[in-house]
Amino acid sequence: MEIKSRFDHFNINVLDLDRSIAFYGKALGLKEHHRKEAADGSFILVYLTDNETGFLLELTWLRDRKEAYELGDNESHLCFRVAGDYDEIREYHRELGYICFENNEMGLYFINDPDDYWIEILPAKQHIG
Repeated sequence: MEIKSRFDHFNINVLDLDRSIAFYGKALGLKEHHRKEAADGSFILVYLTDNETGFLLELTWLRDRKEAYELGDNESHLCFRVAGDYDEIREYHRELGYICFENNEMGLYFINDPDDYWIEILPAKQHIG
C-alpha cells in the first residue's frame, strides 16, 4: 500500500496564549487562522498560519496548567525560512532579545518563544558555496 499524505499542523503547548500569539506575530508574521475552545473552558486551541504554505502551528492552552512545560534535552525544533534581508531580520530578532543560539559557521540562528521552544531561522533561499 502506498500512502500519500501532506503536512497539516504541528502542536506546541503554551502557558500564556496571548503572549505566544503576539510573539509569533511579531517575530515571524504568523496570523491566527482559527481557534477551537472547549465548552467547559478547559482548553483553547489556536491555529496560526503563514498565509503561504497551508501548514499550521497549533498553540494549545490548558486552563489548569500553571507550571512551565519541561521541554527536555532533545533538539526538536520548528524551522522558518524568512524572505527579505536575512541580516536585517537577524538584527531585528537580536534587538528584541529573541536570539538564543547562533551558528555563524553554518549561517543560521535560533530564536526562542515565550515557552522556550527553539525556532531555527534560515533565509528564504539557500546560499550555495
